[in-house]
Amino acid sequence: MLGTRSPVIIDEVQYAPRLFRHLKVVVDANRARNGQFLLTGSQKFTLMKSVSESLAGRADIAELETLSFAEIHAAQPATTVETTILRGGFPELHANPDIDHVAFYNSYLERDVRSLANVGNLRDFERFLRACALRSANLLNKADLARDVGIAPSTANHWLSTLEASGQVVLLESWFSPRTKSIVKSPKLYLADTGLLCALLNVRSEDALHQSPGAGAIWETFVFAQLRGRERRAGRVGSLFYWRDRTREVDFVVDVGGRLDLFEAKWTELPGDSDTVNLNFVRTVVGKSRVAGGAVISRTLNSFPLSSGFRALPVSELG
Repeated sequence: MLGTRSPVIIDEVQYAPRLFRHLKVVVDANRARNGQFLLTGSQKFTLMKSVSESLAGRADIAELETLSFAEIHAAQPATTVETTILRGGFPELHANPDIDHVAFYNSYLERDVRSLANVGNLRDFERFLRACALRSANLLNKADLARDVGIAPSTANHWLSTLEASGQVVLLESWFSPRTKSIVKSPKLYLADTGLLCALLNVRSEDALHQSPGAGAIWETFVFAQLRGRERRAGRVGSLFYWRDRTREVDFVVDVGGRLDLFEAKWTELPGDSDTVNLNFVRTVVGKSRVAGGAVISRTLNSFPLSSGFRALPVSELG
């Protein structure tokens, strides 16, 4: 390695944990020289453990989301939103459409997730994953989750923490201010990728997606992934929230320097003025001067105005 010309690219580096101590020696010998190594990996939990132990203060970390719908559609214009939801955002599934996406995700879970969670009972863990999938886009209640699966609360907490640390699930915190005293503060649970979500829910075709009673939650999960990716690409980590009090909810709030954008996710091709009721309510509560804009994100093909200054927005415009 000492004689290798840099930069050196090492893919799936988490499978070679003993390599990190040697990288540390080389980096320390040339601390003024940046960019000697580009390390990539698909197992966030394992990779970050090795980086924190050996390369702390020596590495810059860039965490990439899976492909957005806009990126997939730009490369393959014939790809529909429904196909993207079913197959998810992993590049391999779009580069090779012959891959069985359900088998891909089952293999992915077996290879990358179950090995991390220290699973004693594989059947319980599979039930736990499906229980998380059924709760995607809903408030998280750890006690209910553990009870429904039939496991100890400590086990549910450990498995959930592992799924979150490895990037399989994301917890979305609520937005609140002193003016919203009755706000709900429990986080919402989302699976990070709708391909995995649909595989766990046994939704395997566009017809099954359209007929699924969970289509609304799947769509909200999909919109969340698009917004999360957009905010991360803009360098705005920690800007995305949801808003909910005892009676009303707005799916997503983007807070940039105290200015808010409000979004609702609706599984419809033709949103109407009735879909903006909660947007208008929250704008009134927090103060109109604080709200920069708002939209209903749906399966519409084109953007168009709705009541009170809000818009209908196709998911492709989230970039």
